[in-house]
Amino acid sequence: MAPHSLLRAAASELRRRGRRAPLPLSALSSLLSSPPPQSPPSSRPDPSPHADRRHLIALRRCPPRPASAVLAPELLHGRVLHPSHFSHALWLSTSSSSSEPAGKASPAPPLTWVDKWVPEAARPYAMLARLDKPIGTWLLAWPCMWSITIAAMPGELPDLKMLALFGCGAVLLRGAGCTVNDLLDRDIDNKVERTKSRPFASGVLTPLQGVSFLGIQLLLGLGILLQLNNYSRILGASSLFLVFSYPLMKRFTFWCLIHVYLHASQDKEDDLKVGVKSTALRFGDLTKYWISGFGAACIGSLALSGYNADLGWPYYPFLVAAAAQLAWQVSTVDLSSRSDCNMKFVSNKWFGALVFSGILFGRLVS
Repeated sequence: MAPHSLLRAAASELRRRGRRAPLPLSALSSLLSSPPPQSPPSSRPDPSPHADRRHLIALRRCPPRPASAVLAPELLHGRVLHPSHFSHALWLSTSSSSSEPAGKASPAPPLTWVDKWVPEAARPYAMLARLDKPIGTWLLAWPCMWSITIAAMPGELPDLKMLALFGCGAVLLRGAGCTVNDLLDRDIDNKVERTKSRPFASGVLTPLQGVSFLGIQLLLGLGILLQLNNYSRILGASSLFLVFSYPLMKRFTFWCLIHVYLHASQDKEDDLKVGVKSTALRFGDLTKYWISGFGAACIGSLALSGYNADLGWPYYPFLVAAAAQLAWQVSTVDLSSRSDCNMKFVSNKWFGALVFSGILFGRLVS
């Protein structure tokens, strides 16, 4: 039987069974090993330009199969088989990779030390306490370090034990605040792009697990608090009210200042959708002017504090450097860019470090 007759028979059999399967390998090998059938000159005239045009249109509607496909269009002689007789699933499986645009894959976020070193079972709790994002701990710890250093005797270093206790307390208190924040905001976080992967919003942790973890954090914080004097214990315990109330403030007021506006600027569009308030929304186009005013008040207050504490002259050059860092933040931040807002927000740790260095050297030479 001639190769083209074999192909006609195979096509009829496939149509009879109602299946769309590829040709048997034997038929394919026979076709590939034989030249295309030639029609007699009397029954098959030379191709006309119209025939070539129809052929091009057909190729445009049904593009050529890749090399891994069962049969190429160039082998379809004499209308033996229509392209629809081939397996559609096979066509998709062999052409999907080549038909998709060859765009670059979005880069994966960089791994933090939590991803590398914390056991998988404990990782959600570390994420809940924001151990992978220490900027919040720095912002809580620096004012404590400033105060302890100002309280040191002139010409002496600050109490290292107090610095260590308050450093650990900052980690625990910031973690507890984040746990409370995420517990109260779990129905909001899943609607905000930046926060929808947090443990409660993503369902990795349950609220009961969060409350249990909060109890452990507060118990450890109590152990630190008991090492201080009675006045400090009462003052530290009273600060818990601020820890628990802070996450609720954005439901009632727009006011949180300086570094918080950079943090809030990352979520302006999402905050508008869910009805959350922030200085980034309150100030609008005047944000930089307002924040510049608050920044000037902050630097002025720090200068007055250094004067009243009799800090030596090295304090003031460092304070000028801190003011320049704050001015750089406000003047260069792109409030429409989440990445730039986040970068400027994280840079606040250097503001705290500059002020601390000034207080330290100012106390040593006073």
